Amino acid sequence: MVKIIEDTMDFLKSVPPFEFLNDEIINSVAVKTSMEYYSKGTHILIQDGQPSEFLYIIKKGGVKVYRRVEAEEIVIDYRSEGDSFGFVSLISGDKSRANVVAIDDTICYLVPKETVINLINKFPEVRDFFLRSFMNIYLDKGYKQEISKKAITYTVDKILFTTPVEEVATKKVIYVQDKTSIKDAARVMCENSISSLIILDEREIPVGIITDKDLRKKVVASARNVDEPVRNIMSYPIITIDAKDFCFEAIIRMLKYNIHHLLVIKNGKIDGIITNHDIMMLQGFSPITIVRDLEIQQTVEGLMHTSKQINSIVGNLISQGAKASNITRIITEINDRIVRKIIQFAERELGQPPVPYCWLALGSEGRKEQTFKTDQDNALIYADPPPPEQEAVHRYFIEFTKFITDNLLKCGFPPCPGEIMASNPKWCQPLKVWKKYFSQWIYTPKGENINLSNIFFDFRGIYGDLSLEENLRDYLLGIVKDQKVFLGYLANLAVRNKPPLGFFKTFVVEKSGEHKDKLNLKIKGIAPIVDIIRLFSLEKGIRETSTLERIESLKNKHSVVKDHAEEIIYAFEFLTLLRIRHQYEQVLQGNMPDNFIDPESLSNLEKKLLKDTFQLISKLQDILIERYKLMII
Repeated sequence: MVKIIEDTMDFLKSVPPFEFLNDEIINSVAVKTSMEYYSKGTHILIQDGQPSEFLYIIKKGGVKVYRRVEAEEIVIDYRSEGDSFGFVSLISGDKSRANVVAIDDTICYLVPKETVINLINKFPEVRDFFLRSFMNIYLDKGYKQEISKKAITYTVDKILFTTPVEEVATKKVIYVQDKTSIKDAARVMCENSISSLIILDEREIPVGIITDKDLRKKVVASARNVDEPVRNIMSYPIITIDAKDFCFEAIIRMLKYNIHHLLVIKNGKIDGIITNHDIMMLQGFSPITIVRDLEIQQTVEGLMHTSKQINSIVGNLISQGAKASNITRIITEINDRIVRKIIQFAERELGQPPVPYCWLALGSEGRKEQTFKTDQDNALIYADPPPPEQEAVHRYFIEFTKFITDNLLKCGFPPCPGEIMASNPKWCQPLKVWKKYFSQWIYTPKGENINLSNIFFDFRGIYGDLSLEENLRDYLLGIVKDQKVFLGYLANLAVRNKPPLGFFKTFVVEKSGEHKDKLNLKIKGIAPIVDIIRLFSLEKGIRETSTLERIESLKNKHSVVKDHAEEIIYAFEFLTLLRIRHQYEQVLQGNMPDNFIDPESLSNLEKKLLKDTFQLISKLQDILIERYKLMII
């Protein structure tokens, strides 16, 4: 018994906040502390279940802390040796705020509630530690509304991802009938000091919204008759969001629809309204602000200035504990808007194009998986012109695409070393030529053709006549079906890069050179998953380009994905987030971001998760080898 207490004391001395206490106090804690073993997959605490009666301190192993909202799992944190959990639930005494599950065989020390409370009451250093580490995540509603709107932007409170919309939205929603005059509607807005007004029809159903912007653009700027009914200037339909959704989802919808107001719905009824201003006050710095700045720019120089703020958004999202997919969703939306704006400048500079066209994003941008501004990978497809006009049309688009790629470079998008850009005449072609390219790559799957198909088959239309993109995708999915030889070559490519794990599950790192003792996360981890999921998508005719969207679409269509979907999603999120964090640190240091990480810089838990991820990739590659054994080269 004495040996157990001594071991407990030695461990507690090494972890905060107990390391701040003297031996006598630590001994009094150790004698009341028990130890429990939890096998991998065991749920230690259950969301909305019984509150914790202990402070859990991890001696060995690791846990995942997450919340489940409807069908979506929101990961809050991962904790490993020396970390603790259960404090908020213990203090509140009402329920567990989140699920805590062992992600490895885990041993925890359990410090009783009474002991923890006594320590907090007697020792300020213990109280301050827990307040700093945990309380910002779960501030009570009233206090949160006062404090969270001030200066918590750069804390690790993950506020966008833990705050429901209903806690931020304005509850008082002002309405007027759609037959109300513009003048009277504006008066209502002034009297209530609001920036938006909901419009109801005769059935008392919300049918539209007007904002300050509508009054400026549609009334004042155009000298409109203010006695007209307000329905003549309202925007519709109204975009809504559920009260239980997190604020991050509100940002995504505002970005997607280019709006600043969302109607909040709870149990089928109007519960409030949330604005971009609300989110800015909550977060301190909103991506919507950058989008608004981008939209008003009329010069490339203006875009250059605004685009420099993107790195700040990435850092902010990382500090808030965002998933990799959350980060890339926002960055993709902003980058797409920069590209669209430059294309509009090109049309203004060179005149309207002679035939319809569509600008295509390729590679990681096509998959909506960009983080920082990586190399340009783009192309242009245009409608087949009449034979007499072919040369003139092609000359126009060569000048057009050069203007765009040159100005993307000014905004921080470096040129592709392999010249996979629309300004390369080879990749600026009419629809019939693109179909010829695709046919050639699929029916003659050798050498460069396979590499090109891996880049171009992730194409996504960003601007222009999107029916051209759809036409090309229909053609691709139509001819690739059942092309076993071509799919076999893709399978061979997908198993070419083996995960860097040695025989004893040690990391295989670079032996020399600039990246000595490091491993390439992109080539050895992310790329194999992307390649495998692209292959499965072509097998099943999936139209999505994003890796995660492809996985969701394949869940009920592909047996391998069905069996491993959640594991693959987790692995992809984990690898991408490691990469983003690594690159962000390099950007802060003024270095060019790369994909090489030192595994020794990772925590024990991260190392374990990375090994598990690499083992999953190896398993998927083995499945491919078996499925395509007659085709593997």
